[in-house]
Amino acid sequence: MPKMVVLNQAGKELHEITLADTVFGIEPNQQCIFDAIVMQRASMRQGTHDTKNRTEVRGGGRKPWRQKGTGRARQGSIRATQWRGGGTVFGPTPRSYAYKLNKKVRRLALKSVLSEKVLENAMSVVDKFELEAPKTKAFNEIIANLEAPKKTLFVVSEGEDFENAFLSMRNIPTMMMLTADGLNVYDIVNANKIVFTEAAVKDVEEALA
Repeated sequence: MPKMVVLNQAGKELHEITLADTVFGIEPNQQCIFDAIVMQRASMRQGTHDTKNRTEVRGGGRKPWRQKGTGRARQGSIRATQWRGGGTVFGPTPRSYAYKLNKKVRRLALKSVLSEKVLENAMSVVDKFELEAPKTKAFNEIIANLEAPKKTLFVVSEGEDFENAFLSMRNIPTMMMLTADGLNVYDIVNANKIVFTEAAVKDVEEALA
């Protein structure tokens, strides 16, 4: 079973905890990770693209010339798709690109990326984030104490008082904070390091074990 040293905000070691083998110690499934990331990226697409078909293009109400006798091909509207300035055939219209994966696949993908972070030594655990007031300077000190690189993801428990920590962190570029129930594959893979609070580790283990 993987073990992790719990640090305080000053970066000093407090004690050691044992992580759940079924969540943080499995063999990562790369296919599930790939499928989960593709699904999340697809869901992020706005899908607001839109083109006008021949009914939406302004003009073209009159038949350009009579049906027979001119020697030219018959035409019903100058806004037909073969005309310059006409409508678009089968062009993109607003749609949602979101789709769902099976629950078991999503859970396996989440456990796989968490186990990868443990294998890569890219995960830390702190006892809690406790700030008296929202101060970006104070949170920068915590980042330095924990040796957190750019693109670090901080994970806290919903039951903790993390408001001051979140307000202090949100102005720092490339840093992100999520609650344990909002943890997702894309944000974990996108982070160079992930820092859990001790309570958040228990929340994740209860949800995924």
